[in-house]
Amino acid sequence: MQKVNLSEKLQLFADHWNPRIVGELNGQHVKLVKLLGEFVWHSHAEEDELFLVLEGRLLMEFRDRTVELGPNEFLIVPKGVEHRPVAPEEVSVLLFEPASTLNTGDTTNAFTKTGLERI
Repeated sequence: MQKVNLSEKLQLFADHWNPRIVGELNGQHVKLVKLLGEFVWHSHAEEDELFLVLEGRLLMEFRDRTVELGPNEFLIVPKGVEHRPVAPEEVSVLLFEPASTLNTGDTTNAFTKTGLERI
């Protein structure tokens, strides 16, 4: 049992769209990621995802609307819902999702990350 300082962990990397695992509980991963630009449209058939904005602003696009998130705000995307994260400027996000969750869900492309680094 050790405390985790999110600011310190965020200083350990600078790349975008590459989640790092910072904790694990009950089969769930706690991840940190920096985002910039547009991601791909995707969904997760079996997993809900929690996006908590730590720094910056995140736009979560859905086919029928867009939700804007600022620091200390979170959004849960239910399983099966198609979505696309967009970060007009760099944003730091904490993700909470099942360990089995692939970042690109039902889509495989250059953004897809497997074997995530633990920091």
